[in-house]
Amino acid sequence: MSPVNPILNTDSYKLSHYLQYPGDTRAISSYIEARGLSPRPEVVFFGLQMFLKEYLARPVTKMDILEAAEVSVAHGLPFNREGWLGIVERHGGHMPVAIEALPEGTVVRRGVPMLQIVNTDPACAWVTSYLETALLRAVWYPSSVASNARKLKDMLMPFLERTCEDPAALLPSLLHDFGSRAATSHEQAGLGGAAHLVQFATTDTLAGILYARKYYGARMAGTSFPAAEHATMTSWGQPREAEAYANMIEKFGTGTYSVVSDSYDINNAVAEIWGKQLIDRVRAAGGTLIVRPDSGDPIDTPVRVVAQLAYAFGTHLNAKGFKVINDNVRVLQGDGVSGQDIAMVLGRMEAAGFSAENILFGMGSGLMQKVTRDSYSFTMKASARQDAAGHWHDIAKRPAMMNEKASKSGRLAVTHQLGDLAGIRLDELGRQANSLIPVWKDGELLVDQTFDDIRTRAAEA
Repeated sequence: MSPVNPILNTDSYKLSHYLQYPGDTRAISSYIEARGLSPRPEVVFFGLQMFLKEYLARPVTKMDILEAAEVSVAHGLPFNREGWLGIVERHGGHMPVAIEALPEGTVVRRGVPMLQIVNTDPACAWVTSYLETALLRAVWYPSSVASNARKLKDMLMPFLERTCEDPAALLPSLLHDFGSRAATSHEQAGLGGAAHLVQFATTDTLAGILYARKYYGARMAGTSFPAAEHATMTSWGQPREAEAYANMIEKFGTGTYSVVSDSYDINNAVAEIWGKQLIDRVRAAGGTLIVRPDSGDPIDTPVRVVAQLAYAFGTHLNAKGFKVINDNVRVLQGDGVSGQDIAMVLGRMEAAGFSAENILFGMGSGLMQKVTRDSYSFTMKASARQDAAGHWHDIAKRPAMMNEKASKSGRLAVTHQLGDLAGIRLDELGRQANSLIPVWKDGELLVDQTFDDIRTRAAEA
């Protein structure tokens, strides 16, 4: 049994939907949006091209049909054998659908359609909604991670602007992705890791840079540096802790290197080992030492370590009048921090006269895992049905008890209005430009977007 059988990449109940549409239905048009209203653009659209290249590009085969038929019947559901055979015979196994979407990296308000999908074969009107499960999943997760990362950038920037000489240069490297081990799978690490890289430029999630490379042509979307872990440091034993750190200086000291320093006593490691025993070696090597506390209070501990290193190595004032630790010594806090924690750390440092450039942050499960489809209320809804005469009829959900779940109706378009994007009906478009552009049709990718373009688009929003 193949786990990537495209026929089975859906919800069970979808297997019976081909029998549920009006008999004269020739097309169904659906859209994806982050449902609701927001006062400003907050949702970054990202991830569709990964799904198109990896999943929708794979044609259905007769072997897939045999497997899906067996599974469906045993599962207690009818199977549309004739419909799937028609797709194989008439379309070479490619789903007969057309997708138009906003350019990836576009930042929109909630309630603005990000993509629209419609079937291109009148005999396959059921295909549009059949793809909902896989298509919505492909969009909501990377878009949500990229949107959360954008919020973190917006939170970080004021601290940098107030306390650093070159905020724009520092911002991309301020939040490091440590989320690979927090992900549920390699695929999630790739999707979430690539989404983080839309906003930031440093990562330890190799899957993220590989996904950006494979699906968006990014030669290298993120950088990292040599770093110690507890296994490599404790392998020397506590009596030889200073030797373990000295080895890091010897091997990596001319560049940037990170040393986890809390295996035994973070205060002793900072004040005695880094601040006294090894200070001359750090300075002589000439690189950037990043001291990483990996336990303790996520707010108090990094602020204290910054102060201890500042006392040992000395500081100078930058052009904004804030203290910067000498000799390129920095701190990396990557243990259990949230966006709120990061803001509190930077706030305390600023109050103590320290520049935000003294510290970096890493985020793992908070980046990859603390997000759901409901974080931005992503949904995919059918909005129009075409009959045998070619006429479009509005489809809309209008729950009497939950107005926030009402859906849009008609074929849709997205236009620029008063500086922002807004969704309108296609029949009201007139001469306005439609920002939903064709990206896919009947197995063919129509637009191959680059990661650089996506980053630029997201940064300009």
